[in-house]
Amino acid sequence: MSQPERPRLTVAAVAEHDGRFLIVEERAEDGSLRFNQPAGHVEGGETLLEAVRREALEETGHSFTPNALLGIYHYRALENGITYLRFAFAGIATAPTAPVRLDEGIVQAHWLSREELLAQRARHRSALVLLCVDDYLRGQRLPLDLVRSLL
Repeated sequence: MSQPERPRLTVAAVAEHDGRFLIVEERAEDGSLRFNQPAGHVEGGETLLEAVRREALEETGHSFTPNALLGIYHYRALENGITYLRFAFAGIATAPTAPVRLDEGIVQAHWLSREELLAQRARHRSALVLLCVDDYLRGQRLPLDLVRSLL
């Protein structure tokens, strides 16, 4: 009997400025363009906070300073059945001061309002995109000291 697949550990950066959220437009496996928070997999030996800073920088060129844990999301992707455990962090994104080369597959970084995101719901990478924005807008914040690393 085979063991069920373990969830893939991911992080996401939720940054808001003047009612707009930092969102990446990325090319999905099927070639379509999708919207997502700057997000990605945690690499071996990397803490969750290191991972979210790295992913935001690689995908947007913005430096990301997390200031709260927004939530922990256990999610199964409908298109491929893969299960993810996402740690989403709220924080501040600082724009790059020089041109940047974005991660492979990232087309562009955008600042979008909730309404603009809602209008593009069919292009969201997953249901987590809007859920994280709504949790942020509800004021959901957990202290960063809940995230502890013993690496």
